[in-house]
Amino acid sequence: MSVLNNIILATLSILAITSCNLKPTETTTQEKEIIERSVDVEGNYVDTAYEKRAEGFDWVGISVQQLSDTVINIKVRSRADIKGPTCTLDAQASKTRTNVYRTMLEGKPVLLSFDDESVSIKSELVNDSTILNFYCSGGASLGGRYKKIKEDLDSTQVDRTSFIKNLKFNGISFSIRSKHDGDKEQLTITPTGLSIDNDIHSHDITGETVLDAQIGDMNKDGYPEVLVYTQSHGSGSYGSIIGYSVNKGKSLSQIYFPPTADNPKINKGYLGHDSFSLADGYLIQKFPVYQEGDTNANPTGKHRVIKYELTDGESTRVLVVSSVEEV
Repeated sequence: MSVLNNIILATLSILAITSCNLKPTETTTQEKEIIERSVDVEGNYVDTAYEKRAEGFDWVGISVQQLSDTVINIKVRSRADIKGPTCTLDAQASKTRTNVYRTMLEGKPVLLSFDDESVSIKSELVNDSTILNFYCSGGASLGGRYKKIKEDLDSTQVDRTSFIKNLKFNGISFSIRSKHDGDKEQLTITPTGLSIDNDIHSHDITGETVLDAQIGDMNKDGYPEVLVYTQSHGSGSYGSIIGYSVNKGKSLSQIYFPPTADNPKINKGYLGHDSFSLADGYLIQKFPVYQEGDTNANPTGKHRVIKYELTDGESTRVLVVSSVEEV
């Protein structure tokens, strides 16, 4: 028995020594968890033809603005000093994962993938790739890779249109356009399909930028409302809305949006940085809540979410606060 015990003890000692000398199994590259680093997506991006613009080459550029941690504003502009612009698009995109954003173009999902030096644009679904031709003329496409540059797009050549979007609803269309005119910024809203009055509605929005525009039937009368979302220049970036409601398919009436800063129900801790959207017939406004002592760049409160409904006022339709929530 003692001999057997000695053999067992010797075997265990060998195993112990061997196990101590073994190195942990190294994880293969494929097995390692890859933690992607977020890049700064803001800035200007250009196609390969941009470097040859002095030779008369047509080119396309993209300007990206970070609206929040998860939303960016996209402006596609092209050369317009020789002929009409080749590609034009204004849209917002939402973050889907690190450095990748999705926007919906005519109901089709399109992805923008960023790295330190470029952005690549493609349809999320292969069969939807033709949607990238919709916003360009002459058979051109938005798809492809665009190189990031450190300067602004060439101001002597680039299309001066600040914002452009076309919206449709039940046979009624709107062309929303904002353009630099000297020192002024002019917004025009052009309806088509109304039975009586299709006049152009113009607004001087100097000091503001159009971020987006949406269309929907807010009062469930079968006719659309169109809302244009603007943001003031400067650190505050205060949001506002210019909107119109269709009167039984005949004409337009302007919608009144009460200034947020003047509304005691919602203005506590408000310092701008709004975002707007339409959802289920309601206007949704969201902004960060600032606490006392917060800097403009670093609000520490929650986010306030306000839901508005469209009601008939004495002389015009009005957006009225329906609910307020802090998240």
